[in-house]
Amino acid sequence: MASRCSSVFRAFSRTASVGSSRIASSSRRLATATTSTQTEAPPPPLSTSKDPHINRIVDDISGLTLLQAADLVATLKSRLNIQEIAVPAAAPAATSAAAPSDEPVAEKPQEKTVFTVKLESFDAAAKAKIIREVKALVPNLTLIDAKKFVESLPQTLKENLPKEDAEKMKKTFESLGAVVKLD
Repeated sequence: MASRCSSVFRAFSRTASVGSSRIASSSRRLATATTSTQTEAPPPPLSTSKDPHINRIVDDISGLTLLQAADLVATLKSRLNIQEIAVPAAAPAATSAAAPSDEPVAEKPQEKTVFTVKLESFDAAAKAKIIREVKALVPNLTLIDAKKFVESLPQTLKENLPKEDAEKMKKTFESLGAVVKLD
C-alpha cells in the first residue's frame, strides 16, 4: 500500500509529460475503486415459494416464540399421528408445553417387537455345533473368534431383531443344546 501511494505521489509531482498525469489519475481511480469494493456484500435474497399461502405460513412460523414453536410441533405431532423418534443428541420434548386434554388417555402396554438374543449357556457336547452356528451367524468372525465368543458366555448374539427372527434364532440354538434368552 505504501509503495502504491508513493508511486502516485511521484506521478503527480512529475508534470513534464501529460501522459504520466493521466496514468497517475487512472491509477488513483483504480486504488479508490478497489477500496470501495472491499465493503461487505448484501446478503443473498431469501428463498421464497411461488405459493403465497406457503410464504404466509413461513412468515407466521418465523414470528413465533420458542415456546409457541414447541407447542406447534407438539400439536402437529399429535394431529398428524407422528411417532417420537429417540435421538441421543436431542433433549426430550417438554410435556408441560402441550395443552392438557379433557379425556384421560388410557395407555395400553405395548407388545415388545424388537429383541436382543443372548446366548446364556450350552451343553459341553454341543460346543462344536454352537461354534459353527455362531460363525455362520456372524460372517466376519473367524473360527477362533467364534470359539472365544462361545467360551466367554453370556454373550449377545444379535440386537434389534424382529420378534419372528429372534424366536427362529432361539429355536435354532435351543435345538443344538444352548440356553438362549430374549431381551
